[in-house]
Amino acid sequence: MRILITGANGQVGTALRRTLTNPSYECLFTDRDELDMRDEDAVREKALSYKPQVVINCAAYTAVDKAESDTQACVEINQDAVRVLAEACTSIDARFIHISTDYVYHNDKNRPLLESDPTDPQSVYARTKLAGEKEALSACAKTTILRTSWVFGLEGGNFVRTMVRLGSERDELNVVSDQIGAPTFADDIARAILHVIETKDLKPGTYNYAGLGVASWYDFSKAIMETYGLTCTVNPIPTKLYPTPAARPHYSVLDLQKAQAGKFPFRHWRDALADFHARDATT
Repeated sequence: MRILITGANGQVGTALRRTLTNPSYECLFTDRDELDMRDEDAVREKALSYKPQVVINCAAYTAVDKAESDTQACVEINQDAVRVLAEACTSIDARFIHISTDYVYHNDKNRPLLESDPTDPQSVYARTKLAGEKEALSACAKTTILRTSWVFGLEGGNFVRTMVRLGSERDELNVVSDQIGAPTFADDIARAILHVIETKDLKPGTYNYAGLGVASWYDFSKAIMETYGLTCTVNPIPTKLYPTPAARPHYSVLDLQKAQAGKFPFRHWRDALADFHARDATT
């Protein structure tokens, strides 16, 4: 099976390098050095010439605050490139797996969010990710979208890395306590993608996928300090005391029943954090 992976040097992409190890998989990992996602012709040519059976799109413009002033690049990567990949998948009869985000909801519901719930994206990043979802589903009938949240991976910058660094440098930190969600380990997302690839009777469509459990950023920060044995004190603060250019959803716990019915692999975010720590080369 030939598999094309975009965004292969990102958190999920690098996790896929560790996960797609079956010798029957012929994987082509591409990142910005090999494939400029803003170049529609290059994206189309790469997919059509390689002729994969599966395309996994991990590429995304994820600098949420920068996107507010860099709209064109965000649209080109999160929306336009997704359409081109999905159209190419239809041309070669390939399956398309696309990673999306909890930010598309932002609907003020204080209960776990269903795939069928209303979406109301409140930032450039969120709007382009939702637009990319719509492009993918419209252009390719074999599209599977995984909406995930609060991703942390072994490679690259992320919230865990930031908290470990700050917790090692400071005696005290203030962290937002009124944004609620679920941290998700990139390696778990990679295993979920593998499940999609290997489950022939899984229906295409949109699936929520995240770590089990619930946390605020404050809760997550405290757990990181405890896991790493750091003595830094974490203080809870409201979002209004930490303004950002892009709005964040205050509640984005994902309802996972659909993915659970599809027998996706899950584990609690605290177990994933412990695994992250055990495998962290910087520890």
